[in-house]
Amino acid sequence: MIITELTIYPVKALAGIRLTRSTLDVTGLPWDRHWMLVDQAGRFVTQRQLPQLATLIPVLDAHSLVITHPGQPPLTLPLKRDLTTLTPVSLWQSDVMAFDEGRAASEWLTALLGLYRGAPLRLVRFNRAESRPIKAKYLEGAEQAHTEFADGFPYLVASEASLAALNEALVAKGEAPVGMERFRANIVVDRFDAPFRELQDHRLTGPGYTLAIRKPCQRCPVVTVDQLQGIRPNPKEPLQTLISLNPLEKSGAFFGGNAILLEGEAAAIAVGDGLTATPGR
Repeated sequence: MIITELTIYPVKALAGIRLTRSTLDVTGLPWDRHWMLVDQAGRFVTQRQLPQLATLIPVLDAHSLVITHPGQPPLTLPLKRDLTTLTPVSLWQSDVMAFDEGRAASEWLTALLGLYRGAPLRLVRFNRAESRPIKAKYLEGAEQAHTEFADGFPYLVASEASLAALNEALVAKGEAPVGMERFRANIVVDRFDAPFRELQDHRLTGPGYTLAIRKPCQRCPVVTVDQLQGIRPNPKEPLQTLISLNPLEKSGAFFGGNAILLEGEAAAIAVGDGLTATPGR
């Protein structure tokens, strides 16, 4: 098994940044889902509500995050910034205090996206003094895992073989195939021993690190969004086809496995790394 793609999504719901190498942390790849859009009440906002967020492109360098869109000048945010304004935000069952990136960021988003439910959107940055621990039922013994603004796990692993099986089924139905970008994974591998095997618990051992898949990723309408155009060409696909292909006993549309880091904090991970997959926890 070979790693074929590494991707981070610095701002939750915006486009990703492809990498050739990175480092591993208990909270995920550096800067992944470190920022998030929230509404007036502090609730997270994603492509579920605004599919056009896919067309906002983040760029990271050593000093700043830059968000670009053809519709207006870029928004630049220093990575090291003396932020003091904390605001309560909510993400699924998590309530944490986050740093508000301020009026300029909110105005930039409003100029591009308009008001959301009658009020400006805000951009918040994860406060690393906070913690979003993974639920204990997905951990063993003394294991610990945390995430920033990802939905629930620090890593999402997907395989090209599963995508090929999905696209074969889509084409057989007369539907257009979809790209891996629809599934917003951090780590893409070429294949397990069969398509959709990454929905089951596995340990993935690479050079100096071990990841563990602990939960199949149940997919939502975000996978129906064309990530290049920010539209839903077919609001039913590929969800319906994933439901028909589901190998699990529980019903739903699943693609990819949610994972934690077991060993190798600060270790390097790179496209081309060979991984050994061992079934089970």
